[in-house]
Amino acid sequence: MKPAEEVLGAVGFSVISVRPGDTALAMGLSELPVIATSHLLHLMESATVAALSEHLEHGETTYLLTTSFELLASAQVGDELRASARCTSIDGREISFVCDIYEGERHIAQGEIKRATVERVTFLARTAAESLLRS
Repeated sequence: MKPAEEVLGAVGFSVISVRPGDTALAMGLSELPVIATSHLLHLMESATVAALSEHLEHGETTYLLTTSFELLASAQVGDELRASARCTSIDGREISFVCDIYEGERHIAQGEIKRATVERVTFLARTAAESLLRS
């Protein structure tokens, strides 16, 4: 990853238009036709990836470590949601973000996401080896 001074404060964005299949009702999670919480988390996570897109070295990627999430309002089919993620701290391989989702001026959700950087090939090799050992 590039030096922390270059990455701190990096911002990424992600946008989604809520479709009928994105609702908690369609996913069998609730009787309400509002966006499923998992889609909101995905939108935030996508924004964190966008924030890092120009700051990772070739062959480097990130994966989700932890998340905290607060739902402030619901969103319905047809709403256009936009997420932002801002890098707030870096501790070794761990990168923290503050995230928000808005529909127009309405604040839908907020949260914090922590991701870890890894070298892609090494990570996949280790995962494959662990899988073989469990077999």
